[in-house]
Amino acid sequence: MSIFKNLFHYSKFVLLAVLIFFFVYGNPVSAQTSAVGERRAQLERELANLEKQIDAQRGILSRKEKESVSLQRDVDILNAKIKKSELSIKARNLAIQNLSEDIGDKETLIKRFESKIDQERELISELLRQTNELDSHSLAEIMLGGRNFSEFFEDIGPFIYINEALKKSISEIAGVKDKTQSEKEVLVDKKAEQVSLQTLQQLEKRRTEQEQAKKKQILTVSKGVESLYKKFVASIELNATKIRAELFTLQGSAAIPFEKALEFANIASKKTGVRPALILGVIAEESNLGENVGTGSWRVDMKAPRDTEPFLDITRRLGLDPDKMPVSKKPWYGYGGAMGPAQFIPSTWVLYEERIAKATGHNPPNPWDPFDAFMASALLLMDNGADKGTPAAEKLAALRYFAGWANASKKAYAFYGDDVMDLAEKYQRQIDILSSS
Repeated sequence: MSIFKNLFHYSKFVLLAVLIFFFVYGNPVSAQTSAVGERRAQLERELANLEKQIDAQRGILSRKEKESVSLQRDVDILNAKIKKSELSIKARNLAIQNLSEDIGDKETLIKRFESKIDQERELISELLRQTNELDSHSLAEIMLGGRNFSEFFEDIGPFIYINEALKKSISEIAGVKDKTQSEKEVLVDKKAEQVSLQTLQQLEKRRTEQEQAKKKQILTVSKGVESLYKKFVASIELNATKIRAELFTLQGSAAIPFEKALEFANIASKKTGVRPALILGVIAEESNLGENVGTGSWRVDMKAPRDTEPFLDITRRLGLDPDKMPVSKKPWYGYGGAMGPAQFIPSTWVLYEERIAKATGHNPPNPWDPFDAFMASALLLMDNGADKGTPAAEKLAALRYFAGWANASKKAYAFYGDDVMDLAEKYQRQIDILSSS
């Protein structure tokens, strides 16, 4: 049998192999089992159910806070806060689990795409070897073999067709693989975001434990009797002197007396229309957002050049050593570099500098100066809509302060708004006591 006949039969064999290959591996996506989709649907149902329960606890809190002070009312509020916090943490764990499984699915697909590309490249290599064997025969050999040109090209045609088809297939698979890789990276970013929020939410867990201790204290002291509870409430109401002496913790700056913090908040409120208690609530929340805050270095934790260049400019104009100024430490997935009590990143601070300087008289303003920080916080809250004064507007403004406008409506961030509003309520009570003294 001639070389051409051998190659012709080989080309038919390769074509059959390719058809079998496409039949078995042609659609990696369809090879996923239905169990994966069912598992994902189950997780999404569980998450939706948890979010409904969280919303229900928020509704209880809203209704109870409007009732007159009583033992049962305050116990119910504490119960609702504890339950909401527990549900929120459970929901975040579920969201992380769901994202982890999605990432695993994408990784499996990517490996299958890579395997298919490798196998198709092997087929192309084999075709090229056979084509080279054809090319190595001279025109004389073709003629002496008793074959005319039409028969020769009839033999080589399938090789060219299969080669082009495989190249096209590889290109298409590579495109789908790249798309899947991009989708995986988006999921990884979402998981990192959830893990970061979970870390921050440990603050809420600690507050829940404090609420549980408070509830136990209330029930122990009052023994369930309303009259005893009234006396207990009266005994723990801080008087004006104690409030003035209480220290207000600041991140990146020394703590100041509460009365001084209130003075800064009042001035900032007059300039912006944002309620002083809300300003205090945001500053307090930002000062307790985690162990990484304030322990970073501009050289390591800031995004360059977006924040490093304005940071060096800010410290230069203030006559400060950049290596000695505290900034937030970056999480493992992104960047840090937030400055002072208001936790502004340098690139945002420079956008507000002129307005801060005009309001405080400090030119240039200092991110680590409490007065400048309070004013910066109030200006940003005003820009976020807090000057409308309604609870909904204040909570939304706080969420925008933390997560930006695009993410403010996401349920994952709701705990921050809840925390800020709880703190604002606490500070409003203290402000009321000072006002009546």
